[in-house]
Amino acid sequence: MTVYEAVKERHTIRKFKQDQVAQADLLQMVDCARLSPSGANAQPLKYAIVTDEKTRRSLYPLIKYAGFLKDWDPTFEECPPAFIVICNDTSIKPTDRSECDSGLAMAGMCLAAQELGYGSVCLGAINRPEIKKVLGLAKQYDVTYLLGIGRPAQTGETFDFAGDLKYYFDEKGNVHVPKRTMEEVLISG
Repeated sequence: MTVYEAVKERHTIRKFKQDQVAQADLLQMVDCARLSPSGANAQPLKYAIVTDEKTRRSLYPLIKYAGFLKDWDPTFEECPPAFIVICNDTSIKPTDRSECDSGLAMAGMCLAAQELGYGSVCLGAINRPEIKKVLGLAKQYDVTYLLGIGRPAQTGETFDFAGDLKYYFDEKGNVHVPKRTMEEVLISG
């Protein structure tokens, strides 16, 4: 699988099977994040892996899933069986200056998950202070994002934008995500 193929085939998954994610695979994903580029090579990001049911149940109400899908309220059994919590170490770099680092780390982990046969969902609509409390993180760590990982319980497809950028589920529960066309995103000068 080429990088282009992985990017093209990867879709945000919102419904997951509850199969356990192998610890070795999660560590490989974190290793991809660790090796990702970092502004000024500061490498301020740290990662927490969450797979135990008790902690996942505590995180569940602190995450807003699929904001465009107003009629869908996922059950705990549809949510990811594993999370990688991305944290910024403020003793290294201010959190407001690590957004690019977090994005690059998530992209690397999403592609690693894809290659390993997992689905992923990047979660930014989260209650960061409460997640920090649930995980008992030290003061210097700020939660930036969560990455949900698991075996997909739905399929996904992307297609060229046609009037509405809102993603949706079809009658079978599979997700469809419109993307702007190449002509729309390419600025010619």
